[in-house]
Amino acid sequence: MSKILSPMPVLSDYISKALTHDLPDDVLTKAKFHFLDTVASMISGSQMLAGQKAIDFVKVQGEVSGGSTVLGTHLKTTAIHAALANGMFGHADETDDSHAESLTHPGCAIVAAVLSSAEYFGRSGLDMLKAMVLGYDVCCRLTKSLHAYDFRVQGHSSHSFGPNFGSAAAAGALASVTAEQACYLMSYAAQQASGISSWMRDKDHIEKAFDFGGMAARNGVTSAIMVSLGFTGVDDVFSGERNFYVAYGNDPIIMELATDLGKRYEIMQTSIKRWTVGSPIQAPLDSLDVLIRAHPFKIQDISRINVIIPHESLTIVNNREMPEICMQHLCAVMLIDKNMNFSKAHDRLRMKDPEVLKLRELIDLTGSDELSKQMPTRQGVVEIHLKTGQVLREYTQAVRGTPLNAMSREELNHKCIELMAPVLGKSSASTICESVWELEGFTSAQDFTKILTKTQ
Repeated sequence: MSKILSPMPVLSDYISKALTHDLPDDVLTKAKFHFLDTVASMISGSQMLAGQKAIDFVKVQGEVSGGSTVLGTHLKTTAIHAALANGMFGHADETDDSHAESLTHPGCAIVAAVLSSAEYFGRSGLDMLKAMVLGYDVCCRLTKSLHAYDFRVQGHSSHSFGPNFGSAAAAGALASVTAEQACYLMSYAAQQASGISSWMRDKDHIEKAFDFGGMAARNGVTSAIMVSLGFTGVDDVFSGERNFYVAYGNDPIIMELATDLGKRYEIMQTSIKRWTVGSPIQAPLDSLDVLIRAHPFKIQDISRINVIIPHESLTIVNNREMPEICMQHLCAVMLIDKNMNFSKAHDRLRMKDPEVLKLRELIDLTGSDELSKQMPTRQGVVEIHLKTGQVLREYTQAVRGTPLNAMSREELNHKCIELMAPVLGKSSASTICESVWELEGFTSAQDFTKILTKTQ
């Protein structure tokens, strides 16, 4: 009789021991980068439309004295509802991290699950970082095992599936699940796995915030609390009759979830956004930044502009209604203002500015077979044609913030303070940055989350 092929024995054992493993120094440092970036995205996102709707949802559930923290507010609620709200905050706009190969935004869901679970189960700052790294490993491997880009073409939301399992693994580790319980944990995650890629048509970024962040974080924390209370379930949802891969797989890489755990850390291949805009717009803005700095041209000198990106990215950013994911709008604003920041990227009124609209008419967005071959990296080319006949061209191959062109600690602090200061004040924003860099010094998650809230 042939041996059953399943990642579960290795995966469940790894989840149960995740908090006992020491992380390599570079992995621990990278985790802090992404933890800070995501916390800042959440605090900023609490003020966005999707964040405000999440807060409305929390309020009608009723506050819980001593419960889990809803970031950027004074609210306390259940761990499950806090995970949902904070997850929605994290992807309320376009500030959070992304993992290109797995086609996921890991941080918004996984860090939300880590924060509320760490408070609920009484864990430390170092525990949070270890659980977070585990969550990224499971999240990214899960959708890679399903061939993420094909999976999305089939109509599924890779951005929901991967973080669903990653959040469950992270929360389960913080719940101190045994290897046997980790099997049940993954089964409860599988039963809640859902999401279709129609989120691309969400015009207000509310449902998308739920699909990417809130739903997965909620599901993961739910699974962990249930199992911690003695819920049992299927002992291997990845093999046997009617298993997860039978339901969702198309020639799946079944053992990917168990491959190189503790050796290959997916967080090391996760990108942080320099610009608080949609991922396909990062490379063109990098290119424009270089061209603006290198050449003293004026707007009236331009005859036309050609922006070239992979074919796969066109529908995501082509003439969208939201400024932060509209390529033509953001390129026009960048050229006029000579820079880009959070407030500029999210200024909806600016989409009606006659000067911006006039420049947008000169911008052509085209797809490239050659750039498509470079996927999952999202490279981009900008060509500015001047009336003199001169063509200014910049090809960005490694976007700032990606693993091949990482942001510095100072750059990340600057981004995060800009995101958090309008909500909590610049002093508190600076304190949060300093605290994350020393997060392993916090013996209690509650001590850390205190600084993430408003006093009233």
